[in-house]
Amino acid sequence: MTATLQEMLLAPNVQPQVVADCQSLVDQELASKGIAAAPIKVAYKAVTAFAPGYYTTTLTTMLPNIANQLEPFWADFNASGGSEFGDYLVKRSDEVTEALLAVTDHMAADSERPTIVKAYKAVRGSAGKNIEAALPNLGAMIQKYA
Repeated sequence: MTATLQEMLLAPNVQPQVVADCQSLVDQELASKGIAAAPIKVAYKAVTAFAPGYYTTTLTTMLPNIANQLEPFWADFNASGGSEFGDYLVKRSDEVTEALLAVTDHMAADSERPTIVKAYKAVRGSAGKNIEAALPNLGAMIQKYA
């Protein structure tokens, strides 16, 4: 039987590396964006500048929820015998994007940090396109731990 995403990504000896890989993925995705991503880059800079450590802590907190949201996709991918999880995610990009945005929307709604919430609200409208663009790399990163 295939391991669940929770088992794979949240194991105590693996989770810190997954968080680091997530940070690298976000950095890589931001670096690949042009001028149209200026609001996202500003929001990212605001989060990292005004709340040192918040980004890593947030990713660590988000990871279980992300794993939960992606679990049905992972299970179906494995049942279908697919070879590349990133390709699988791209084929279901609308569903996957909404599942991932549910995690960040919930966190923003519960946040007590006005600067963070303001930054998130500034980029929320374009977040779906950026998540969709990152799905191949996200899938590859997750599959690395399979």
